[in-house]
Amino acid sequence: MNIGKRLKIVIALIAIILLIDLFAGNYFYNLAIKREQKTFLQGNEDLEVSASAMEVFTKGGWRDWVASQDFDEWQLQTFDDLTLQGYYLPSKTDSNKTVIFGHGYLGQATDMGLYAQYYYEELGYNIFLFDMRGHGKSEGDYFGFGWHDRLDVLDWTNRIIERVGTDAEIVLHGLSMGAGAMLMASGEELPPQVQAIVADSGYTNVYDLFQYQMNQMYNLPAFPVLSTTSLVTNIRADYSFFEASALDQVKKAEVPILYFHGKEDTFVPSEMAKELYEQTNSHAEIYLYDNAGHGEAYAIHREKYQTILSDFLTRFITVL
Repeated sequence: MNIGKRLKIVIALIAIILLIDLFAGNYFYNLAIKREQKTFLQGNEDLEVSASAMEVFTKGGWRDWVASQDFDEWQLQTFDDLTLQGYYLPSKTDSNKTVIFGHGYLGQATDMGLYAQYYYEELGYNIFLFDMRGHGKSEGDYFGFGWHDRLDVLDWTNRIIERVGTDAEIVLHGLSMGAGAMLMASGEELPPQVQAIVADSGYTNVYDLFQYQMNQMYNLPAFPVLSTTSLVTNIRADYSFFEASALDQVKKAEVPILYFHGKEDTFVPSEMAKELYEQTNSHAEIYLYDNAGHGEAYAIHREKYQTILSDFLTRFITVL
């Protein structure tokens, strides 16, 4: 075989490999990023919910509480011309304290009612819930995993300040992907009214999260498919997995951050919370919970969680 034929074969093989890689990148984009029903998570052992947590998630009285509240419905036009949906509930008595909640992947605003009820009934906060882009009643054909959402959080924060007043004191409280959004917002120039951040079951960055999950779910190495998926995401959703980093953002944070995470979380490992905590530039605290999987800490250890949360907020939110 002459050199010319060998070169053609090599080029053809490279082209085939690149096509396969591009196909895989688009496949995983559609699988994880594109807005559509995600059947691949059904039966995922890493997301199996303990019986005690499931009882709270499905039958807890908090769902009736959310349904019975008279939320004001707000809309927000984003920097990239999407319309997002939010829900505001003023406190029983006038208060300048407000909590903004961010829900998890495939969730919706009202899922955070589990936490909102405590803030509202026991701490006297105004409550704001919103459907993150690509979720619930909000527009968007992709999931941002916190990166574009961080800018949405800033816009919603400004809306809260307009509603409550310049003396507003605001807490950003996120769960899983919502935690990612709040942590990514922490590195931006936040209004001085943002006094604290609570991040439950957060991740370091999108690349590391998917790298871990590809190995867990498919026993696949990250390279080269994950880099190609990031490129596809950059083209189709205008962000890359490498830039979407909570870890880089908390290194610039100036607001106190409270981390919660379940020790038995095999979907987002608790090591990520530890790394975030260690790299946070501002005051940070971390609490890891035994026998708690992904997003289960509050459901299983409610009293302890509430005590720690209340103590943290008491120290960093001014009582007026």
